[in-house]
Amino acid sequence: MNKFALMGAAGYIAPRHMLAIKDTGNNLVAALDPNDSVGIIDSYYPDCHFFTEFERFDRHLDKRSRNGNPVDYVSICSPNYLHDSHIRFALRSGSHAICEKPLVLNPWNIDALSEIEKESGQKVNTILQLRLHPSIIELKKQMEQRSKDTKVDVDLTYITSRGNWYDVSWKGDEKKSGGIATNIGVHFFDMLHYLFGDLQDNDLFMSDGKTASGFLEYEHARVRWFLSTDEKSLPAFVKLKGQRTYRCLTFDGQEFEFSGGFTDLHTRSYQKILAGEGFGLEDNRVAIETVSEIRNMPLKPKSEFSHPFIVGA
Repeated sequence: MNKFALMGAAGYIAPRHMLAIKDTGNNLVAALDPNDSVGIIDSYYPDCHFFTEFERFDRHLDKRSRNGNPVDYVSICSPNYLHDSHIRFALRSGSHAICEKPLVLNPWNIDALSEIEKESGQKVNTILQLRLHPSIIELKKQMEQRSKDTKVDVDLTYITSRGNWYDVSWKGDEKKSGGIATNIGVHFFDMLHYLFGDLQDNDLFMSDGKTASGFLEYEHARVRWFLSTDEKSLPAFVKLKGQRTYRCLTFDGQEFEFSGGFTDLHTRSYQKILAGEGFGLEDNRVAIETVSEIRNMPLKPKSEFSHPFIVGA
């Protein structure tokens, strides 16, 4: 049985990691979060040691290690801008790291972490769960059977409405979250790279804090994308249903359905990691480079490659 520690225990995604640790037959022995709204731990590991101060958490893990009972893995669910630092902490503590998306905010952080990985002998694992989605796996098989000389035309639309709290939290601070494209889009950009190969072109047509839209060209696809946390961006038919989220992915005009199948992807991710088959630093590079470029590039005038949701806007 492996022993786990978790950083960011009060966050939205932390319970999925707790469940994955439990479902894979392992034990969560320590958790950290400056916020103490972590009663969810009782549902999984009521005996887990909990800390609101990093220094005490650090001391606890160090004491365990000195007593010959080290933590095997540190799962990182903290705010995006802390991932790099917390991965370094995990590796230097003698533990493997399992980090939520985005792995880091800047591609050069990957290079530095690679050096620490070599020095420590520990491994950085990441959660790229869309690569494990059954529908995405099947689609990849289909793409591999297509002619390599053709490109598919893709429209990616993802709107997940967020209230006023979002802008006040760290998620609304681009320096901490990386902005819309990084915070809610990095999984999709990784999926696109996974399906369609190397990135060849990257253009940005809209970016206003709540909404971003652009164009990506890969070896085997041309992609118009639109991401938003603004409820006003929702199509009328979605609003009429009283829904606050809209996700649509089309290939050559045909909608691709992958709304379901997400419930156990973190557990599958952990199973792969524990079997030595997890996604590592380099698996993240293209997606991190993509969102870093989006964050820093100037806007281009709307064109034929603009997503339909911003044409005429």
